[in-house]
Amino acid sequence: MNDEDVKAGQAKPSIARTYSYLLGDRDYYTVDQEVGQYFTESLPGSVRIATTARRAVERAVREIARDGVAQFIDFGCGLPTVDNVHQIAQRENPAARVVYVDNDPIVVAHARATLATDAQTIVVQADVRDPRAIHDDESVRALLDFERPVGLLFSAVLGFLNDDENPDGLMRFWVDHIASGSRIYVSHFRSGFNEETVATEQKLQGTWGRGRWRTDAEIATLFRGLELLEPGLVPCALWRPGPEGPSEITSWEQLIVSGLAAKP
Repeated sequence: MNDEDVKAGQAKPSIARTYSYLLGDRDYYTVDQEVGQYFTESLPGSVRIATTARRAVERAVREIARDGVAQFIDFGCGLPTVDNVHQIAQRENPAARVVYVDNDPIVVAHARATLATDAQTIVVQADVRDPRAIHDDESVRALLDFERPVGLLFSAVLGFLNDDENPDGLMRFWVDHIASGSRIYVSHFRSGFNEETVATEQKLQGTWGRGRWRTDAEIATLFRGLELLEPGLVPCALWRPGPEGPSEITSWEQLIVSGLAAKP
């Protein structure tokens, strides 16, 4: 990456870096911090959307690995955090292999330096909207065997695809190209038909031109052709939280839901 790429990246906010700021990590620029501060200051409580989504995908990786799946693709992986997918998966199965995918060149450069630390982990620069390119990528095919089960992670990614970008078609591609026994995890912005939903969606659309809140029925459609596993489609904070799980959740935490499904 040259200096011009870095300067261009610093000039406008990044979804991944803003998310890093909201999670309390350090990999962001001032322009990202300014967007993040809108959420922390103007929409207090909204940070729970990001934090509960992160904790839920960590639990999902652990559950998928315990189900015997040893291959993962993390779409829209974002910047490295405290406990990353390959670290969680390899604690359960040291042979686990992980492909991280992101389309932001700054994110990819950082991820390659800090995540791709062994032969079982790679980082690929690609767009989630082009599943064929990811599936057919030589480095992906060299690491993963699509004749065997794979765990696909779409953590808050599909909510950043507008309707005309066909998130349902993207899911159909992967359902058709993974083996029986595979797992697909999705977390997604959920419409609460309230002021919080409207305000958050408007900020995302105004900043990045994307960010789509969908109804439970619309999100459930993404799992078509799959077996949705327990506890079904629920707020991330309530997705297999363990004994330490919350007794109640905030209105903000109601706005991000997740589900894990198996391919029959």
